[in-house]
Amino acid sequence: MPDSTARLVGGTEYSWCKSVLSGTGITVLGLLLSKSLDVSLLQTALHNIQNSHPILRSRLRLDASANTFHFITPPNPHIRITQLDLQYTSRIIGSESSGDPIPISPFHRILEYELNQNSWRDHSGSMSVDTDLFHATLYRVSDHQWALFLRLHTSACDRTSAVALLKELLERVGGGVKEGKRTEMELERKGKLRLAIEDLIPEGKTNKPFWARGLDVVGYSLNSFRFSNLVFVDADSPRGSKVAKLHLDKDETERLIVGCKSRGIKLCGALAAAVMIASWASKHRPEYEKEKYAVITLTDCRSILDPILTSNDLGFYHSAILNTHDVGGETLWELARRSYKAFENAKNCNKHFTDMSDLNYLMCKAIDNPALTPSSSLRTALVSVFEDAVIEDSESEEMRQEVGLEDYEGCSSVHGVGPSIAIFDTIRNGMLNCTCVYPSPLHSREQVLTLADVMKKILVDAGNIEDK
Repeated sequence: MPDSTARLVGGTEYSWCKSVLSGTGITVLGLLLSKSLDVSLLQTALHNIQNSHPILRSRLRLDASANTFHFITPPNPHIRITQLDLQYTSRIIGSESSGDPIPISPFHRILEYELNQNSWRDHSGSMSVDTDLFHATLYRVSDHQWALFLRLHTSACDRTSAVALLKELLERVGGGVKEGKRTEMELERKGKLRLAIEDLIPEGKTNKPFWARGLDVVGYSLNSFRFSNLVFVDADSPRGSKVAKLHLDKDETERLIVGCKSRGIKLCGALAAAVMIASWASKHRPEYEKEKYAVITLTDCRSILDPILTSNDLGFYHSAILNTHDVGGETLWELARRSYKAFENAKNCNKHFTDMSDLNYLMCKAIDNPALTPSSSLRTALVSVFEDAVIEDSESEEMRQEVGLEDYEGCSSVHGVGPSIAIFDTIRNGMLNCTCVYPSPLHSREQVLTLADVMKKILVDAGNIEDK
């Protein structure tokens, strides 16, 4: 493409390119609206966003001969909004509801439909040529509701990027951004594609002797055979991603967060512990019989890179830390402390940097050799959580009301390689909202909803316990 620039993907980005082909890493941001959007205004807003963030106007190109991927960035925005009328939307909702006896909202059905639209893979399972990283679809849900869905390749959009994208879109559609308000940094960023995370790690933070790296890779591989999983319901049928919800009210959320703070841990520790305890309890084992579970904690590295990045620097700049825990009979706070402290200690030792290439390598190996995982399930952990929850602010609430935003969801697919449960947590109006994404029919909706109910009881009961 004339005047386009190109960059080879980094190691983490490459692992997401492989993962998305297998079905994991399709990031979806959905907005449920009670007001009709001016499509031309929305198109302009998305074009301006692509102008400000080169990664969002980039295309992904596979060089099959070298088995490498490149970001190809044209100079001009090019996204086009797909509009679907009420009849078409109803057919999608009907097809998603087929064979599923549990009633869920039309917005939830469309979210699951979008999570399983793999724009980066053709019918043979190979990558399509020069595929866009960013897609937009506007659904007519009813006479008084519309749903806008943005679908992105995760190599171009981690959770921090999705939150920033949502805020910028609401500002532009709601008239909150004027051209004169754009900062010099935004104008400077317009023509530049940021480097991959590996190229921004501070000097010395990735130092690891060759023999130690080899031992860690072997250790991760051997330990994986000892991991326990949530019981597999159907490990043979084709898979897609489904979503279960977990909500706590204001009082329940406040007590849980106070409990975390009083114990010097973050919410991610409590969420991971609740999943492990609920999974262990579902197998009705005696207390002395423990199971080993793996937890993946994702941490945003922007503030510790060189140079430091901000939330407005879109791309994938998270890193993962994998910890394992023997579980059997613990209380939530006992296991939450242990889980979070293991993550904190690993982070203090820079394992989110030193082990980055090891985990990327093993993830790609699992994709290429699914038989290396239990029942060829491609499960690498029981649960994945984020170090920090997304917390809404009052300014965002005002923007949402202005555009008629009734609800929104942001999450990524997991039906390729990944955990049994991926938790995307937000605190909205003081209430904890967890979107739990899982591979189906490897796990069933009934199974995961039951697990979510048990998790909620565990979290609520723990919040009622005063620290001693």
